[in-house]
Amino acid sequence: MWVPLLNIHFVLLISRQGKVRLTKWYNPYPQKERAKVIKEVSTLMLTRGPKMCNFVDWRGYRVVYKRYASLYFCMCIDAADNELETLQIIHHYVEILDRYFGNVCELDLIFNFHKAYFILDEVLIAGELQESNKKAVLRLITTQDSLVEAAKEEASSLRNIIAQATK
Repeated sequence: MWVPLLNIHFVLLISRQGKVRLTKWYNPYPQKERAKVIKEVSTLMLTRGPKMCNFVDWRGYRVVYKRYASLYFCMCIDAADNELETLQIIHHYVEILDRYFGNVCELDLIFNFHKAYFILDEVLIAGELQESNKKAVLRLITTQDSLVEAAKEEASSLRNIIAQATK
Protein backbone atom coordinates (compact mmCIF):
# COMPACT_ATOMS: atom_id res chain seq x y z
CA MET A 1 0.00 0.00 0.00
CA TRP A 2 1.38 3.42 -0.95
CA VAL A 3 1.57 5.90 1.89
CA PRO A 4 2.13 9.57 1.05
CA LEU A 5 5.21 11.06 2.67
CA LEU A 6 4.92 13.81 5.23
CA ASN A 7 6.31 17.09 3.93
CA ILE A 8 7.74 19.22 6.74
CA HIS A 9 8.45 22.82 5.69
CA PHE A 10 10.35 23.93 8.79
CA VAL A 11 11.16 22.98 12.38
CA LEU A 12 11.32 25.50 15.23
CA LEU A 13 12.27 25.12 18.87
CA ILE A 14 11.11 28.12 20.85
CA SER A 15 11.34 28.79 24.59
CA ARG A 16 8.35 29.94 26.65
CA GLN A 17 9.85 33.44 26.56
CA GLY A 18 9.78 33.40 22.74
CA LYS A 19 13.52 32.89 22.21
CA VAL A 20 14.42 30.75 19.23
CA ARG A 21 16.63 27.82 20.18
CA LEU A 22 16.75 25.92 16.86
CA THR A 23 15.48 26.48 13.33
CA LYS A 24 15.65 24.17 10.36
CA TRP A 25 14.19 25.24 7.01
CA TYR A 26 13.36 22.65 4.38
CA ASN A 27 11.87 25.15 1.92
CA PRO A 28 13.61 28.33 0.78
CA TYR A 29 12.53 31.43 2.69
CA PRO A 30 14.31 34.80 2.37
CA GLN A 31 15.86 36.03 5.64
CA LYS A 32 13.19 38.72 6.18
CA GLU A 33 10.45 36.17 5.61
CA ARG A 34 12.07 33.75 8.08
CA ALA A 35 12.04 36.38 10.80
CA LYS A 36 8.40 37.15 10.03
CA VAL A 37 7.46 33.45 10.07
CA ILE A 38 9.23 32.90 13.40
CA LYS A 39 7.46 35.87 14.94
CA GLU A 40 4.01 34.82 13.65
CA VAL A 41 4.36 31.15 14.59
CA SER A 42 5.83 31.83 18.02
CA THR A 43 3.03 34.30 18.76
CA LEU A 44 0.49 31.70 17.63
CA MET A 45 1.89 29.02 19.94
CA LEU A 46 2.69 31.14 22.98
CA THR A 47 -0.77 32.73 23.15
CA ARG A 48 -2.65 29.41 23.11
CA GLY A 49 -3.78 27.82 26.34
CA PRO A 50 -2.32 24.54 27.54
CA LYS A 51 -5.61 22.68 27.06
CA MET A 52 -6.02 23.76 23.44
CA CYS A 53 -5.34 21.60 20.40
CA ASN A 54 -1.72 21.28 19.24
CA PHE A 55 -2.62 21.98 15.60
CA VAL A 56 -3.06 25.48 14.17
CA ASP A 57 -3.95 26.49 10.63
CA TRP A 58 -1.57 29.17 9.39
CA ARG A 59 -1.17 30.64 5.87
CA GLY A 60 -2.69 27.57 4.23
CA TYR A 61 -0.39 25.22 6.16
CA ARG A 62 -0.78 23.48 9.46
CA VAL A 63 1.52 24.14 12.39
CA VAL A 64 1.88 21.19 14.76
CA TYR A 65 3.55 21.84 18.09
CA LYS A 66 4.13 20.20 21.44
CA ARG A 67 5.48 21.72 24.62
CA TYR A 68 8.10 19.77 26.55
CA ALA A 69 9.23 21.49 29.77
CA SER A 70 10.18 25.05 28.78
CA LEU A 71 10.42 24.44 25.01
CA TYR A 72 7.89 24.36 22.20
CA PHE A 73 8.79 21.92 19.42
CA CYS A 74 7.04 23.05 16.25
CA MET A 75 6.76 21.68 12.71
CA CYS A 76 4.94 23.19 9.76
CA ILE A 77 3.28 20.72 7.37
CA ASP A 78 0.85 20.85 4.47
CA ALA A 79 -2.80 21.17 5.51
CA ALA A 80 -3.56 17.72 4.06
CA ASP A 81 -0.74 15.95 5.94
CA ASN A 82 -1.24 13.82 9.05
CA GLU A 83 -0.96 15.89 12.24
CA LEU A 84 -0.68 12.85 14.51
CA GLU A 85 2.25 11.52 12.50
CA THR A 86 3.92 14.89 12.94
CA LEU A 87 3.36 14.76 16.70
CA GLN A 88 4.96 11.30 16.65
CA ILE A 89 8.01 12.69 14.82
CA ILE A 90 8.30 15.51 17.37
CA HIS A 91 8.08 13.01 20.22
CA HIS A 92 10.60 10.73 18.50
CA TYR A 93 13.08 13.62 18.23
CA VAL A 94 12.55 14.58 21.89
CA GLU A 95 13.06 10.97 23.03
CA ILE A 96 16.36 10.77 21.16
CA LEU A 97 17.47 14.09 22.66
CA ASP A 98 16.47 12.77 26.10
CA ARG A 99 18.46 9.57 25.69
CA TYR A 100 21.51 11.38 24.33
CA PHE A 101 21.64 14.21 26.88
CA GLY A 102 20.05 12.30 29.76
CA ASN A 103 16.86 14.25 30.47
CA VAL A 104 17.43 17.06 27.96
CA CYS A 105 16.85 20.65 29.04
CA GLU A 106 16.95 24.02 27.31
CA LEU A 107 20.57 24.61 28.38
CA ASP A 108 21.66 21.38 26.69
CA LEU A 109 20.30 22.70 23.43
CA ILE A 110 21.82 26.16 23.93
CA PHE A 111 25.34 24.88 24.65
CA ASN A 112 25.22 21.85 22.35
CA PHE A 113 23.15 23.22 19.49
CA HIS A 114 25.41 21.48 16.94
CA LYS A 115 24.46 18.12 18.49
CA ALA A 116 20.75 19.00 18.37
CA TYR A 117 21.11 19.87 14.66
CA PHE A 118 23.06 16.68 13.98
CA ILE A 119 20.38 14.58 15.67
CA LEU A 120 17.64 16.39 13.74
CA ASP A 121 19.53 15.77 10.49
CA GLU A 122 19.70 12.06 11.32
CA VAL A 123 15.94 11.95 11.96
CA LEU A 124 14.76 14.19 9.09
CA ILE A 125 16.17 14.76 5.63
CA ALA A 126 14.61 17.29 3.27
CA GLY A 127 11.56 17.52 5.51
CA GLU A 128 10.86 13.79 5.50
CA LEU A 129 11.40 11.15 8.17
CA GLN A 130 14.67 9.35 7.50
CA GLU A 131 15.26 7.19 10.56
CA SER A 132 12.59 5.91 12.91
CA ASN A 133 14.91 3.66 14.92
CA LYS A 134 16.14 5.49 18.04
CA LYS A 135 18.96 3.03 18.65
CA ALA A 136 20.30 3.50 15.11
CA VAL A 137 20.33 7.28 15.52
CA LEU A 138 22.06 7.05 18.91
CA ARG A 139 24.64 4.63 17.45
CA LEU A 140 25.42 7.14 14.69
CA ILE A 141 25.74 9.99 17.17
CA THR A 142 28.07 8.08 19.49
CA THR A 143 30.16 7.03 16.48
CA GLN A 144 30.43 10.67 15.43
CA ASP A 145 31.37 11.66 19.00
CA SER A 146 34.17 9.08 19.06
CA LEU A 147 35.44 10.27 15.66
CA VAL A 148 35.49 13.86 16.91
CA GLU A 149 37.39 12.83 20.06
CA ALA A 150 39.91 10.86 17.99
CA ALA A 151 40.43 13.87 15.69
CA LYS A 152 40.94 16.15 18.71
CA GLU A 153 43.51 13.78 20.19
CA GLU A 154 45.33 13.54 16.87
CA ALA A 155 45.35 17.33 16.48
CA SER A 156 46.62 17.71 20.04
CA SER A 157 49.46 15.23 19.48
CA LEU A 158 50.38 16.98 16.21
CA ARG A 159 50.51 20.31 18.05
CA ASN A 160 52.81 18.76 20.66
CA ILE A 161 55.11 17.35 17.96
CA ILE A 162 55.24 20.72 16.17
CA ALA A 163 55.86 22.56 19.45
CA GLN A 164 58.74 20.24 20.34
CA ALA A 165 60.22 20.50 16.84
CA THR A 166 60.18 24.31 16.89
CA LYS A 167 61.93 24.63 20.30
